[in-house]
Amino acid sequence: MSADRERKAAKIRHLLETEGDAVFENTTHVNAGRYETNSHRDDIDELRDAARAIKEDAIERLPELVETVKESVEANGGEVYVADDAADANRYITEVTESKGAETLAKSKSMTTEEIDVNDALADAGVDVTETDLGEFVVQVADEAPSHLVGPAFHKSTEDIAELFNAHFDPDEPFETAEDLTQFARDHVGEKIVDADVGMTGANFVFAESGTVALVTNEGNARKCAVTPDTHVAVAGIEKLIPSVDDFPPFAELIARAAGGQDIATYLSLLSPPVDSPVVDFDEPDEPLDASTDDREFHLVLLDNGRTEMREDDDLRETLYCIRCGACANSCANFQHVGGHAFGGETYTGGIATGWEAGVHGLDSAAEFNDLCTGCSRCVDACPVKIDIPWINTVVRDRINRGADAEFDWLVEGLTPDADPGGVDLQKRLFGNFGTLAKLGSATAPVSNWLADWGPTRAVMERVAGVDRRRDLPEFQRETLVDWFEARDPLPAAGDADREVVLYPDAYTNYVLVDRGKAAVRTLEALGVDVAVAPCHESGRAPLSQGMIATARENAERVADSLDPHLDSGRDVVVVEPSDLAAFRREYEHLLDDDRAERLAEHSYEVMEYVYGLLENGADADLLASGGEVAFHSHCQQRTLDVDVYTEAVFERLGYDVVTSDVECCGMAGSFGYKSEYYELSVDVGETLADQFEAQDVAQRELVASGASCHEQLGSLLPQASTHPVELVAPE
Repeated sequence: MSADRERKAAKIRHLLETEGDAVFENTTHVNAGRYETNSHRDDIDELRDAARAIKEDAIERLPELVETVKESVEANGGEVYVADDAADANRYITEVTESKGAETLAKSKSMTTEEIDVNDALADAGVDVTETDLGEFVVQVADEAPSHLVGPAFHKSTEDIAELFNAHFDPDEPFETAEDLTQFARDHVGEKIVDADVGMTGANFVFAESGTVALVTNEGNARKCAVTPDTHVAVAGIEKLIPSVDDFPPFAELIARAAGGQDIATYLSLLSPPVDSPVVDFDEPDEPLDASTDDREFHLVLLDNGRTEMREDDDLRETLYCIRCGACANSCANFQHVGGHAFGGETYTGGIATGWEAGVHGLDSAAEFNDLCTGCSRCVDACPVKIDIPWINTVVRDRINRGADAEFDWLVEGLTPDADPGGVDLQKRLFGNFGTLAKLGSATAPVSNWLADWGPTRAVMERVAGVDRRRDLPEFQRETLVDWFEARDPLPAAGDADREVVLYPDAYTNYVLVDRGKAAVRTLEALGVDVAVAPCHESGRAPLSQGMIATARENAERVADSLDPHLDSGRDVVVVEPSDLAAFRREYEHLLDDDRAERLAEHSYEVMEYVYGLLENGADADLLASGGEVAFHSHCQQRTLDVDVYTEAVFERLGYDVVTSDVECCGMAGSFGYKSEYYELSVDVGETLADQFEAQDVAQRELVASGASCHEQLGSLLPQASTHPVELVAPE
C-alpha cells in the first residue's frame, strides 16, 4: 500500500475507533427523525420543488439582491459590507470591535464564520470569543474542529463531554448526565452573553427586500446574541439572500425536518436589525428600560470568498442552493460511520462539502475527502432543495484527476482503453475500466481468476493499484450472458409476444453474475415477453465513479448507439443492475444530448419493476416461483429511484414473507470496498447491514440483494450467498 493510502486508512481506522460510535448514534437518530417527520406530510416533494425554484431564482438574481439588501438594511439603520474574501471580512469585523472598544464577543453557530476563521482573527485583535451553541461550545472547549454542519459535537458522546467539562471546569460535583452538562453550559454561556460587548450571529436566510435576518436554532442562543449586546454583527454568505419574507414558508417547513428531524424548529426568529427593543442594563435589572434604541448597531457582513465564481460555474452553481441542513451527511452511510473529521475539508463536512470546499478553499481541500462519496445517491432524496450532490462530487473528482501530474500524458494516451488524460491515478483508471477488464477476464477464465487470486498477484495489485488483498475478487465466467443467449434455440413463441424488450447486459451481469441475467430472460419470457439481449458495453457507471467523465461520456454514447435501434422499434429497455438504471435515468442527462437521454430514461425499467408491471397487466403469476422466507436488501440507487417498492410488491404478490433492511447503503459501493484505504470503512458500514439481518435470524431466510456490490458485500460478511430477486422468482 502506498504511503498516502496507508495514511488515509490509518486516519479512518482511528476515527472509527474513537468517534465512530457517537457519530453513528447521532446521525442515524436525526436521519430516522427526518424520515418520520416527512411522513407526517404528503407535500414534501412540492415544498422541495418550491424551495429549489426560489434558490435558483435568488442565485440568478444575486447581484440585484445584494444591492436591494444594502438599501433595506441601511434604511433600517444598519450597515452592509460585502467582503471579497476571509481576510477582508475579518478586517471589517475586527474594525467594528475595535470601534466599540470590545473585549468580549458572544457568538452563535455559523459555518460561514468557521469558513473565515473569525475566532482566530478576533483573538489576534484581543477579543475573547465565546461560542454559545452547545455543540460549538463543546468543540471550543475541546479545541477541536466541528464534525458536522449542524451538530458540531456529533463525534462526542455524553461521557466524552462529561469528561471534557470535568477536566476543564473542575466543578464541585462532577458532571455525569446530559442534564447536568446542558444546565451548566446554559448558565455559563448565558453569563457570557450578558457580559458581551458585541454579539455575532450567522443567518440562515436574509430577506433582501426588508433586510430581515432569519435565525433557526434549537437553543435560542442566536436570538440572545443578536439582541442582548448593543452591537450585532451578522455574517452570511451572499448565497443566503432570498428576495423577501414571502419566499420563506417552504424553507421554514423544510429546514427543521431536514436538519433535526423536527416538524418545526424550536426557535425561529425573524429580526430586522437594529432591533427596536432597548438595550438591557444587566447591572440594574430592576430599573425600567430606557425606550431609546439609539445605541443599537447592526452590521451585515456578506461574504463572497469564491461564491461569485461558483455562480458562474455550471457544475458548482448548485452548491449555492445549499441551506446547510446536514441531511446529506446524515443520510450518507460512510459519514454515519466515520463523521466529518474524515468526510470533510477545511470547513465543510458531508456530501455537499466537496462543492463548498472546491469553491471556497480550492481543489486540494476537496481532494482529501472527495473519494468518500461513493455516489450511492441517498443524499439526493434527503436534500431539501434537490441538489444533485453526487454529480458535484463527480465533477470535482474529474477536476482533481485532471489537476494531477500530467507529465506522462504522452506515454499513457493512446495506450489506455479510456478517454481520460494521463494524470488519472492508476487505481482509478483500473476500476474505471472495469468493463474492459471483465471482458478480458471472461475471455481467459478460469486462468484469469486463478492468476488474479494468486498471492504474488494480489500483493502487486495492493502495492501498485491499492486493491485490498482482504477483499475477494469477482470470479469471471467463461460463458457470458450474451454468448448464452445467442447459443439458445429461439423460443417457439418468439415474435408473437405482446411485448418486446431489450435486456441491457451490464458488465457484471454479462461477465460475472451471469445467472441473474439468465433468470431475467427466463422470467420475462415466461410472462409472455419477447426478449432480445443488447451487446455488452459498460454503461459509464464505473468510470463515472472514478471521476472519469470523458470516458463515461464515451461509454454512454456507445450504449445509446446499441439501444437506439431497439427503442426505434418500440422495445422497452430492461436493466438488471440498479446502478445502471440510475445511470440511464439520472446521469445520462449529463452525458448525452437532452432528447437522447430523455428517451432512454423514459423507456428503461429495472427488471423487477418490469415484472411488477406485467403482473399488474394480467400476466400469470403462477408461472413464477413463489413462497418462502426472504431477507431483502435493496440497492441504494434503487431506493433513490423509488423502484425498490416493486420488488417488495412482487414478493408479496407471490406469497413471500419478506424482511427488508433499512440501512442506507451496504458500504461496498462498486469499487469503494476494494480500495485498500477504504476497505475497513466499507466493512464497518457493511456490518451494520449484516447485524440487522442476523438480528432477524436471516440464517433461516433466503438472502436476496438487488445490486452486484450488495451481493459481494453480503457474501463476505454472512455465511450464506445471496441471489438477485429475479433469480428467486424465475421459473426453472
